[in-house]
Amino acid sequence: MPPSMSQFTIPDLLSICPLKDATNPCYKQAAAESRAWINGYNIFTDRKRAFFIQGSNELLCSHVYAYADYEQFRTTCDFVNLLFVIDEISDDQSGAGARATGRTYVEAMKDPEWDDGSILATITHEFRERFVRLAGPNNLRRFIELCERYTECVAIEAVLREEGDVLSLEEYMPLRRNNSAVLLCFSLVEYILGIDLPDDVFEDPDFSEAYLAACDFVCWSNDVYSYDMEQSKGHTGNNIVTVLMTERGLSLQEASDYVGKVCESQMQQYLDARSRLSSSDVPRDAVRYIEALGYWMVGNLVWSFETTRYFGADHLRVLESRVVYLRPRDRFLVEDGDSSDTASDSE
Repeated sequence: MPPSMSQFTIPDLLSICPLKDATNPCYKQAAAESRAWINGYNIFTDRKRAFFIQGSNELLCSHVYAYADYEQFRTTCDFVNLLFVIDEISDDQSGAGARATGRTYVEAMKDPEWDDGSILATITHEFRERFVRLAGPNNLRRFIELCERYTECVAIEAVLREEGDVLSLEEYMPLRRNNSAVLLCFSLVEYILGIDLPDDVFEDPDFSEAYLAACDFVCWSNDVYSYDMEQSKGHTGNNIVTVLMTERGLSLQEASDYVGKVCESQMQQYLDARSRLSSSDVPRDAVRYIEALGYWMVGNLVWSFETTRYFGADHLRVLESRVVYLRPRDRFLVEDGDSSDTASDSE
């Protein structure tokens, strides 16, 4: 990036999103309880606890799971907070360390009796107990499979960060779908709706197109929104903006503009596939699932400007002007190993 490039304009993604946003009425109570649950383990330094609170994970859940009843909504808050813990631990680790952390999480999700004595295993067991009360067998199995993919891709990301490698676009997208935990978060939709889709539904062409378009829209929009925060911490490798700049020789502004065009295409893909699906012979529950993913697409956009997570104190100004002024590299955060963004930050 040229030294003179001190600002860029993010694409106007809200204007291309016809989906309706909403918030969950259970937000305040469930968010407070979930936050107290995680903080009760005293696993964060004071600075990371502040970052955890400012991240507003539960507010994201309020938008993207606006239709959930109290118990299900509380479980989603617990899950994104659990992901935050995994992300915080793995961001400070080597590839081998991140893989070991991932195995602790996966094994604890698979088996409520498995225990390595870690706080992570305890937290995971407590989340699992809430989740399995209402999750169907297909949903639970797919959820655990996605947990394995997520943790493996987080470990791969750690190796890439160690080596300073930037993937090609073709290599990056499968990794990003999983290390972002977006597909994993999508699997909570079945749990919330009380449905248990058969595997062949996910192989339906229209279902699959809508499903992946929704995921990619969340990932690409999250990457362009989080770029400034990540570059200020020296963590730009796992970002579509960096991938495009590196692979295609684009400037920062050109890469941002390109993301906008791709997101517009992804939104149309989702809408068209959803429309075809609703008039097909797939089970009605499959249509309900795909419709619910729309809350993720619009909710993630709205939430990004409600918090200071990506744009700091300038978040309302950026919402209005779309101009982002690049922050200087924060040596304190980089040297202390603070976290980069995932879309689990979704996220």
